[in-house]
Amino acid sequence: MPVVSNTSPVLNLAIIGRLSLLQQQFGELWLPPAVLAELRIDEDLPGVQAVREALAAQWIHVQAVEDMKLVEVLRRELDSGEAEAIALAVQLKAERVLLDEKEGRRVAKTLALPSTGVLGILLRARKEGYLPSIRKMIQQLQVQAGFRIGAELLIEILRESGEL
Repeated sequence: MPVVSNTSPVLNLAIIGRLSLLQQQFGELWLPPAVLAELRIDEDLPGVQAVREALAAQWIHVQAVEDMKLVEVLRRELDSGEAEAIALAVQLKAERVLLDEKEGRRVAKTLALPSTGVLGILLRARKEGYLPSIRKMIQQLQVQAGFRIGAELLIEILRESGEL
């Protein structure tokens, strides 16, 4: 079953050199056009080269959203990338939608769409033995990508990973 992503998980993992975790965990990934636009792959920005390579290797695909009325409704609460990612996940009957923002995850849940964020992806990779330290990856996300994580969530993730 397909997995659809919003901008944040793709870009954050690309910035820290771990975009391949998405391919490793999901095989292929689908993005709506709004997410592709937010990734700004025509610019020379951190992480963008890895995204271009994944698109060229055809494990990341871009697919148009058919139900633009659903996107319009979702845009009342979400940005364009999140709205289109959730609408595309509904359209493709996705196994999962990758979202980091709390509001997007809440909306996905109301639509019975399982969601995972970058921290869930890193935690899974750590548990499967592909990352020696999730703490180091979170620090890289914070420094290199400006990723924000609350103290309580950080403690929870570190406990679950066995690093606390």
